[in-house]
Amino acid sequence: MRATTLNLALSALIGSTALVAAPAAQAQKIGVTMVDYNDTFRTLLRKGIDEAAHKAAGGKVTVQFEDAKSDVGNQLSQIQNMIAQKFDAIIVQAVDTDATPRMTKMATEAKVPLVYVNLKPSDFDRLPAGVSVVASDERVGGTVQAQQVCKLLKGKGQVLVLMGDLVHEAARTRTDAVEKVAGSPGCEGLKVVDKREGKWSRTQAQDIATNWLTAGTRFDAIVANNDEMALGALNALKAARKLTPDVVVAGIDATPDALASMKAGELKVSVFQNAAAQGQGALDAALKLSRRQPVDKFVNVPFELVTPENMARYMGRN
Repeated sequence: MRATTLNLALSALIGSTALVAAPAAQAQKIGVTMVDYNDTFRTLLRKGIDEAAHKAAGGKVTVQFEDAKSDVGNQLSQIQNMIAQKFDAIIVQAVDTDATPRMTKMATEAKVPLVYVNLKPSDFDRLPAGVSVVASDERVGGTVQAQQVCKLLKGKGQVLVLMGDLVHEAARTRTDAVEKVAGSPGCEGLKVVDKREGKWSRTQAQDIATNWLTAGTRFDAIVANNDEMALGALNALKAARKLTPDVVVAGIDATPDALASMKAGELKVSVFQNAAAQGQGALDAALKLSRRQPVDKFVNVPFELVTPENMARYMGRN
């Protein structure tokens, strides 16, 4: 009797029982497949989804996380298993954004709601109903970062770029944004002299930066697609005793380690990417889609510039 009353109340609130997939008392199971667990931001994102699930619907949501271990085959198998196990919705941080058309097809054919989080899928312009993207605008992130570097260099200087994994749209778009700022009005003297793929890794970025230093590559700034790679570059500079107050190193994410480096006077620029908000937004979108409620095709979580002057307000937010 109580369940019937609750359903009637919900129907009155939203105007149509067709919008509700199941009674509110029924637990919903959401599957989440992540690129891997070997990155600070991804750890924060996973935590954001998990915390959102614990707060949602009076605790009537369970989330199963899977580590794709940076393998597209693993991720496709995980999605297939979640479909077979009749998950109410699936959240995907894609290993390879060029593989998302297959993922979209699998989920939509099975009529399972799908949410891409953090990384924009390559088939974004063709996404059908029941699929949503929760992320930040990568072009804005790269542009804001590069414009601040340009400002610090007073419009001229040689720039080295550490790129993320190029199978990710985020790495390609952030890098392109940096290149477009170089040579733009007010930044005509800024020149990208080399760019290398560091795959989001602090260790790989340190190796690349060490090679630049060993080769005698001249530069005024190192612009990294994420904070982990920026920190790797800083490690190389410190090891070679080449870190001076004039060197500009920039990252993206505003992770705790990055902010600690900025507080120490090392990292000059970061861009806050709100992992908790992306996680919350992805979980909210998945729940709404599973209940047949409307969700925007793209849910934007804005980037925010972080500098030594305003860094205090971002402490503890990622």
